[in-house]
Order: sequence, then C-alpha cells, then structure tokens
Amino acid sequence: MAGFTTVVDERGVARVTIDNPPINLLDLELFLGLAAEFARMAADDGVRVVVIQSAHPEWFIAHFDVDAIRHLPTEIDHDAPPNAFHQMCEALRTMPKPTVAVIKGRCGGGGSEVALSCDMRFATPGATLCQPEVALGIIPGGSGTVRLPRLVGRSRALEAILGCDDIDAVTAERWGWVNRTLSAGEIDVFVDRLASRVASFPAHAVAAAKASVLAAEAGVDSHLVAESDTFTRTLGDAETRRRLERFMAVGGQTPERERDLQALVEVLADRSS
Repeated sequence: MAGFTTVVDERGVARVTIDNPPINLLDLELFLGLAAEFARMAADDGVRVVVIQSAHPEWFIAHFDVDAIRHLPTEIDHDAPPNAFHQMCEALRTMPKPTVAVIKGRCGGGGSEVALSCDMRFATPGATLCQPEVALGIIPGGSGTVRLPRLVGRSRALEAILGCDDIDAVTAERWGWVNRTLSAGEIDVFVDRLASRVASFPAHAVAAAKASVLAAEAGVDSHLVAESDTFTRTLGDAETRRRLERFMAVGGQTPERERDLQALVEVLADRSS
C-alpha cells in the first residue's frame, strides 16, 4: 500500500509503518489507505495489538494535507456521511484491541490526532507535538479539540491549540499527552515488550477491559459532530482562505519549511505579500 506497510508477527502484533516521504504528509491517498487498514485490522482476529510507527526518524506524521483542506466543503450538511477523518480515528479508539503510537520526530495536526486516538503514545526526547490549525484560521478538526482536553486538561489543551507552538516530548509526558518519553535506543524495545505482553493475554479480556475504559468517555460522538461543524464554519472564512493559500505559497509541506513550523506560522500573519 502506498504510504505505509503493515507487518503482523506470529504473536499478533501488527506494525503499521508510515512511509510517505519527504515529511510523512497525511495526504488523501495515505488517509484512505490507513482508514481501510484500521477498519480491516479491527475485524481481524489474527491481530492482537496495533503499533503505528514511522520509517523516518524526523517525522511521525507532519499533518494533514493543507492543499486538500483548501478544497473541502465550507457549508455544513447534516445529511452528509459522518466526518471520514473522525471515522478513521474512532476506529483506532474503539477497536477491540490496543493501539499504540511510537512518535519519533515531528507529530502535528492530523498526525497528532491520529496519535491522540491511539490508546497509548510513546515518544523519544527529540519528538515534538503540535496542533497548528488555529494559525491557519481553522480548528483541529480531526478530533483534537475532543481528545486533547481529556488527556491534558482544559488549560493545557488551550495552550497547545491556541498557542500553535511546538510541545517537546518531555513536556508532553508531564502533561499526559504521551505516556512516556524513552530514548531512541529504548523505545522500540519497550514498546515491543509491552505489545508482546498484551498480545499474550486472552483477547476477550483485553477487549472487555478496553471497552470498560471507553465507557467512561461519554459524549465523544456528539462532541465530534460539534467539532466537525465548527471546523467547516471556520474553513469558509475569508481570512482562513488567505492563510491556507499563503501557507502553500511560502513553502508549506516542504521539509525545509516544516522543520521550523513556528517560523512558518509567523509568516502567515504577514500581509505585505
């Protein structure tokens, strides 16, 4: 599959490796492929644990494709099918098996929302997490405004979402955004041991335990609908259109610009060109 590979070992641990250079952009092809793969794995009894990782140490998933966002509908239609990105993320959150994100490098926007939808997140010290959407005139519309406050609390979620700043992995661990920060030499060994351990337990008990924890997350479905509507409303604003277009015009989604996303965010406010 273009953009990622999946390998399931004899223990039932499925490793989904994102490989969409140069920045692991979550473009439409990768998105559709991952959505189908997550749905397939949810129904596959041979899969006991799902681990999502990257083939590129500098990038987990940079963010969703801004050029594709520019072409999304700007009118709310409650008769339309549910938000497809939400459906993909909900497949991760609700499938009857644990999902784990291994974050090395940059993890932003829709990439962060994929990670947030996993049951557990582990990161290396050099990893950064970011929700930069407000700087473009939109909101985190792929479940970020619903999931992040549940993990880190209202105030820290607003700091990340409104500040649009990079959050280093050590801070993210302290906040609860990631479970643990582990060195590059430790993280794969730790996650493999954890995944193997969970995969060795009775599948029905693992599924039941996860379902019981999920039951405490009441209201997620309605909150996702509200988030989707708000995202669509912001997408039609004239200033949003200007910022989305400028993001692409000044080199957004290129490795050189994306390595210093904060500088790129500042450029968006410049009306001189």
